[in-house]
Amino acid sequence: MFVLMWSTLLFSVWGSNADVGTSLERREFCQDNFCITLIDGQITAEAGLCVVIPCSFTISYWFSPKGLVWFKCETVQRCGDSDVILSRNNQKIQPGFKGRVSLLEPNLSQRNCSIIINDLTASDSGSYQLKVNLFTSSGRQDKFQYLQRATVLVKDLTQKPTLMIPPLTEGLQSTLTCTAPGLCSGSAPEITWMWRGGGGENDSHITGNITDFKTETLTDVEQRHSSTLSFTPSAKHHGTSITCKVGFTGGTTAEETVTLNVTYVKEVEITGNTSVREGELLQLTCSVESFPPSLVTWTKMSTKDIKSGSKPDVQNDTLANPENTTEIYLLSGNGQVTFSITKVTAKDSGQYICTANHSNITQMEKVDIEVIYMKTPVITGNTNLTKSQTLNLTCSFERFPPSHITWSLPGSNTFLLNGTGSATLVIPNVRVDNFGRYICTAKHLDMTVTLFTDVTLFPSIFENSGCEFQSGLLTCVCISEGFPLPTIRWPLLRSRTEYSVMTSVTNHTVTSTITLNVDDYSNTLAECVSSNENGEAKENLTIEMTMPAKKDGSRVLKMFSRLEVIVAFLIGALLSAVFCFLATKCHRKRQNSSGNLDKTLEMVTSQEDPLVINVHTAIIFRS
Repeated sequence: MFVLMWSTLLFSVWGSNADVGTSLERREFCQDNFCITLIDGQITAEAGLCVVIPCSFTISYWFSPKGLVWFKCETVQRCGDSDVILSRNNQKIQPGFKGRVSLLEPNLSQRNCSIIINDLTASDSGSYQLKVNLFTSSGRQDKFQYLQRATVLVKDLTQKPTLMIPPLTEGLQSTLTCTAPGLCSGSAPEITWMWRGGGGENDSHITGNITDFKTETLTDVEQRHSSTLSFTPSAKHHGTSITCKVGFTGGTTAEETVTLNVTYVKEVEITGNTSVREGELLQLTCSVESFPPSLVTWTKMSTKDIKSGSKPDVQNDTLANPENTTEIYLLSGNGQVTFSITKVTAKDSGQYICTANHSNITQMEKVDIEVIYMKTPVITGNTNLTKSQTLNLTCSFERFPPSHITWSLPGSNTFLLNGTGSATLVIPNVRVDNFGRYICTAKHLDMTVTLFTDVTLFPSIFENSGCEFQSGLLTCVCISEGFPLPTIRWPLLRSRTEYSVMTSVTNHTVTSTITLNVDDYSNTLAECVSSNENGEAKENLTIEMTMPAKKDGSRVLKMFSRLEVIVAFLIGALLSAVFCFLATKCHRKRQNSSGNLDKTLEMVTSQEDPLVINVHTAIIFRS
């Protein structure tokens, strides 16, 4: 049982502090029934640590061990009193070995002569020899010094401290542990914590920390020395170096440096120009400083029925109508992701979202992109109307930022309507004075764009247009309105050679009057055709027959009767005078030529029996 325990102990000490060469085999050396078992080979150890020299001995059965004395000497075969490093009463010990050498097993009955030497230095290299002080069976003191020696080689320290770094999370206190190399029971080492910044700053002590030194005794000859450092890590500690430095007696030091990985995440940051002109480069970078790197995803908010350049309705970081909204995946990556569009268009306006997923934390940052663009302004609506219809004109200037739209009339300082982005002008029941040129003026920043449209009116024929027939004379009047001013033509006149046409214009109304002789109006079709550039209107006019008024006719007849009597009287008187003159002259000639004066011609006139001659005159009036 004891053999097993000491074998385990020696192996653990050897394994951590010494190199016994190519083998751990032991070899027994005997002299006259006095035997010693040592390592067959050189024991290698490192400065600052400790070394164990495994040893067991046997003596003749009539002797009993009184004490052990270890020597260190090089020049002579048998070491002397000046070479003592360990003795029972600690007398005559070399100054450099006081307190550094001890037996692994003080009970000599176990025949265990193994020793441990702490706080090694290079001068501890050399040969070590054992002497056993004895009692004989008769009680007489004796001694036996073995010639076989153990050889130790002390090299420079290569072992490093062991650093135990738990997972570090920003804001949560953590404890780091540094364990000194070796399991030696010598002088306690000095353990120092040093911090080096990620930017290459000089070493300095970590501030805001709690350090604690701990020595754990494993066995009588084994101790574990460690130091703990408690601090609250932050993002600034990530990527920095922490160094544990162990200083041993004799000036030997060892250190270990590790890089700290602190789990942390900072806020999402979006960089890039959020207002770009159409056709330019849009480049947005979403970066999240974190460890481990966050998964960064770019998406674009797409909302139905949202015009280019406008923003979705977002209230308290929540869309007002999420059922009409979808997110379009664009790009993803780790840590930092740059999304770009070479030539932006108006449809690229809108809200872009950067989402960063880190462990169980999800962050989101939004940015509204405004694409400054200008489309060709347009006027929409029906510009060819009929009377009493509704005028509905929309002037739109798709541009971002929105333009200021104004409707006006030429030569007028009065604005009909103002709007932003688009303006709709509505005039119900249009009249002829509502037609003409309408001007749309769009102002955007330092630019003004003007366009116009002409609103026209289809020609219409008034209801009071018509025809009148009287005494073979047909008179037709056609009245029409339109914009531009219409022209009137009469298909009735195509086959006529004699007629009169009179046209008059008042504002946007034209009146055409025709007059012609017609024998039978019942076979006459009086059609009026009014036309302008918008089209034509046709109307078959109603012909009404008009009889002369009775009262007026009697007056005319009476006037004509009086006139006829006067003329007839004058003609009768003239004819009577002429007749009398001719009769007298003829009578005279007859008397002169024939000399017959037997007959006498007499003309007797009397008021009681006047001579009346009626002369009928026909007068025809034609108009």
